[in-house]
Amino acid sequence: QLQASGGGWVQAGGSLRLSCGTSGPIASNYIMAWFRQAPGKEREYVAAMRWSRSHIDYADSVKGRFTISRDNAKNTVDLQMNSLKPEDTAVYYCAASPLIWGARSQFDAFRYWGQGTQVTVSS
Repeated sequence: QLQASGGGWVQAGGSLRLSCGTSGPIASNYIMAWFRQAPGKEREYVAAMRWSRSHIDYADSVKGRFTISRDNAKNTVDLQMNSLKPEDTAVYYCAASPLIWGARSQFDAFRYWGQGTQVTVSS
């Protein structure tokens, strides 16, 4: 079970931090990822990391602004979002699955999903 939190409203240029909590231990080969979906658009890949931290990746649209990380104490995967833009407005979902690294951006490959959290960035 995944539980996403931390969404909200922010002005352009602001920051938000999303957190994805897990109900149990995560195997090191799991990929933890964030996707987002804006109204009328397909679900879009944002960022991913191997739970072991051996691999981290970002979509070009968020590279340099977003940071995915793991909080051992809280057993969460967090997404720090800085320099937010109106086009970042979407429902953000966390996902987890044991996958090969090459499948990290394929939302239909992920087995477990959080419920989604709304991020709204105003101009």
